[in-house]
Amino acid sequence: MAWIKTIPFTEATGKLKTLYERITGPDNNVDNIMMMHSLRPHTMEGHMAVYKYVLHHSGNTIPKWFLEALGVWVSQLNHCNYCVEHHYAGMRRLLGDDEKSLALRATITSGEVGDMPLDAREKAAMVYAQKLTVMPAEMVECDVVALRNAGWDDGEILEINQVTAYFSYANRTVLGLGCSTKGDIIGLSPNNNADPEDWNHS
Repeated sequence: MAWIKTIPFTEATGKLKTLYERITGPDNNVDNIMMMHSLRPHTMEGHMAVYKYVLHHSGNTIPKWFLEALGVWVSQLNHCNYCVEHHYAGMRRLLGDDEKSLALRATITSGEVGDMPLDAREKAAMVYAQKLTVMPAEMVECDVVALRNAGWDDGEILEINQVTAYFSYANRTVLGLGCSTKGDIIGLSPNNNADPEDWNHS
């Protein structure tokens, strides 16, 4: 499951056990990406806080399915299959349109933003996320202006930026430590947006 030692739920004590209890899914399942932090629980706490607030907070105004789609796109660009599989499943569930979900997955895999079954505004966000992921040092103010011209307000632009940045962090956590989906329940997430402190996965 990983290239470093991890502590399973059944062996956790103290702060780690408390955190595991906050983030578990069915049958006390803990996502492997969170188990990567088990030797340093404080980093798990930080990771979960960023994840919850960036993707699953009631203060966001962009539909959650599209935030998940951005995450799948960034993860594909980073060749992180773990996050692609997890967040595609979440996106598909939230979107509730299997045909569109499958078409979006296919075009994300092919890397063609122009072919994605999205409107012009959403495609502009995908272009921004692609450049920020692949060529971050080449970002210029015009990249933000393009989002604004496409119809995103500045708060939404911040959401797009933060989701893109978060997934590059998560992808590197997974890829750098050899995290796999073995034993995971794919597609769970902390769905209670109304309570920022509720990290339980369902």
